[in-house]
Amino acid sequence: MKSTLLAAALSSFLALSNGYALDVDEAAIEIFQNARRALPNSPRGYTPSKVDCPRDAPSVRSASSLSPNETAWLEKRRNNTITPMRTLLSRLNITDFDAGQYIDNHAQNASALPNIGIAVSGGGWRALMNGAGALKAFDSRTPNNTGDGKLGGLLQSATYLSGLSGGGWLVGSLFMNNYSTVGALQADDSGSVWEFGNSVFEGPESGSIQLFSTAEYYGHLVSDVGGKEDAGFDLSLTDIWGRALSFQLINATDGGPAYTFSSIAISQPFIDADSPFPILVADARAPGETLIGGNATVYEFNPFEMGSWDPTSYGFVPTQYLGTNFTAGRVPDDDRCVVGFDNGGYIMGTSSSLFNQFLLQLNSTDIPDSLRSLFADILGGLDQDNDDIADYTPNPFFHYNPETNPSANSTRLTLVDGGEDLQNIPLHPLIQPNRNVDVIFAVDSSADTNDNWPNATALVATYERSLTDLANNTVFPSIPDQNTIVNLGLNTHPTFFGCDVSNFTEGAHIPPLIVYIPNSPYITYSNQPTFTFSTNNTYRDAIILNGQDVATMGNGTVDETWPTCVGCAILSRSLDRTGTEVPEVCQQCFNHFCWNGTIDSSEPAPYEPTPILAQVDLSSKGISSKLFNRWTAGVAIVMAIAPSL
Repeated sequence: MKSTLLAAALSSFLALSNGYALDVDEAAIEIFQNARRALPNSPRGYTPSKVDCPRDAPSVRSASSLSPNETAWLEKRRNNTITPMRTLLSRLNITDFDAGQYIDNHAQNASALPNIGIAVSGGGWRALMNGAGALKAFDSRTPNNTGDGKLGGLLQSATYLSGLSGGGWLVGSLFMNNYSTVGALQADDSGSVWEFGNSVFEGPESGSIQLFSTAEYYGHLVSDVGGKEDAGFDLSLTDIWGRALSFQLINATDGGPAYTFSSIAISQPFIDADSPFPILVADARAPGETLIGGNATVYEFNPFEMGSWDPTSYGFVPTQYLGTNFTAGRVPDDDRCVVGFDNGGYIMGTSSSLFNQFLLQLNSTDIPDSLRSLFADILGGLDQDNDDIADYTPNPFFHYNPETNPSANSTRLTLVDGGEDLQNIPLHPLIQPNRNVDVIFAVDSSADTNDNWPNATALVATYERSLTDLANNTVFPSIPDQNTIVNLGLNTHPTFFGCDVSNFTEGAHIPPLIVYIPNSPYITYSNQPTFTFSTNNTYRDAIILNGQDVATMGNGTVDETWPTCVGCAILSRSLDRTGTEVPEVCQQCFNHFCWNGTIDSSEPAPYEPTPILAQVDLSSKGISSKLFNRWTAGVAIVMAIAPSL
């Protein structure tokens, strides 16, 4: 039994740890009040449960349209974006253009107004923190964030928010904590949710909601994962990884084992459509494969459904009923439904299972012997069955679309990190024609260069995929090669792609304008290696603050036109759709920020940026008034695998 193996391995670790207990900090009641949680609606915690199917039994639906649930939700959300969008655009100083009047003129037809998406890339904790800075800059709930030139309100104006891998942790953590704010999750008081000083190998700091030792932490992991196996479900390393992530990302006792991803749909902020629509991304990978090609089927998880728009699977199943035995799209008459399989941590772990490759390279790392021994023992029992992925057995698409679906004849569906096909920015869900997104703010924290900075490899991968049959009628703006990106400096500041709609075939779907926002050093070096498992609060807050500067270009101090040009990017497709003349200031913005088609594919010089603004002192409390100055030793592992993540 795998649970026996897990227990033995953990017992070995506990003996080595000698019951090491963490120092206890005073709990911060304010944090518990601000960082509210979602809903623990799995009947047996982490263990999936069989229940009677509802009268209208769940089934797999075709991906030919949006789901009825998403369609109904969108009607409310699009209307809810009108007021914050009007407020935002009215203060962005679009000269000789009455943005408020424009919104008012089309308020009765929300589909004429801008439809905004935000995509947050992968890249481990670096991506979570840099992406968090961008979302904090876009959030009107952030204090003092709605003044002239500020971008607070963009998040409230957005319809969709997608994430994968580290960006998926960010999106998942926000929504599993009841659509909390970044500020509440990173709050500078002991007991905040995002306490990354202790790595997932150690467990949460005891000043948080968790009050137990590292030994007890590992006991929780083995108990939860073992319960799932004892209920008859196959295990994978992602079960352990997802449970460990939950302790860092979900503000709930014991890491919230009963919190499901589908419970977002019954949380009040989502019911009221006061948040964007969250989407996480993963790739299909057949058992035994190590690398993912550009033709991998892309799957998405949202509160209503899990599935793929690709012409392979081309179907969606209710997220709530993952783990149910679907055959040819239906639940057999003599079978029951399963709930609780879609654990929030497991979904976040699925989208970030790149970290299983870290474990596969365990012998080459410099981590402590006790941890190497623990995970080597676990891998010894799991990898022989190719369980170093996220296992979705029973396969919800078993015998579904057998003519095109490569996994249709397997009872097992295996998924991996959504960035392993190099599409490390989760653009795929947002470029689907059925969603009609006009503009995507693409926050890129990828480690494409030797020093862990992005060079738009993710954009190139999505563009190249759009030229294949697998694109299934999706369209994406032209993207130059990575050498051109670096040589032209397009990875040093925000850049627009797809500005000129006349470049697209007449009558074809017009893709979104891409606002590419690459990670850059503004006030600190935010290029922390992907496989850094521990970050003290001082550096955490510095990277988040740097991410705010990246998204706002230093609140417009680096380029004073940036806030106005954000407004122009938001409006661009809407102006075209309504036949409205583009304001002169917007033409200037597009001349300034749009890629102009120039190509320079020569070998670039090494990309070694330095901070654009005054660099913060990480040894002091100079970032905010209540910073921690605790430093906890971390494990920084720079690996050759998946260099873009």
